[in-house]
Amino acid sequence: MSTSTAHPAGQLIGKVLFGYEMPVERGKIREFAAATGATDPIYQGPNPPVPPTFLATSMHWEPQDPPLATRLGLNLGKVLQGGQEYTFLGALPRAGDVLYAQTSVESVTEKHSSRGGAMTVIVVLTCFAGPDGRAIAEGRATVIERGPS
Repeated sequence: MSTSTAHPAGQLIGKVLFGYEMPVERGKIREFAAATGATDPIYQGPNPPVPPTFLATSMHWEPQDPPLATRLGLNLGKVLQGGQEYTFLGALPRAGDVLYAQTSVESVTEKHSSRGGAMTVIVVLTCFAGPDGRAIAEGRATVIERGPS
């Protein structure tokens, strides 16, 4: 595994690609909990915390001009989702909170499989902060772009 600057995303490591606000809405928490089968009654209350994977919905708040895939120079016909993880740095955000997100490229690596295929692995980091600037959570998305066959 090696760090790559050959892929266009390699030039973006550590640079903030965009920032945005994400209001945490009670109804959306309830809908997300129902859609994911979370049955804990806490998600139905007046001031519910977010379910642990709720921050995946932040993609609906990202600026789309241009879309993230375009900014990263990805060929969508060759892209696979490699994983998504969230780390909370304190209490879970709750309904009524407003999160301030900044998205950057954390790393770009090239791997070669035993079958001879090359792929580029891009880790996109989104840091979520509260209105006071205090870090609340981090989300990491791993994107895999397959190389030429």
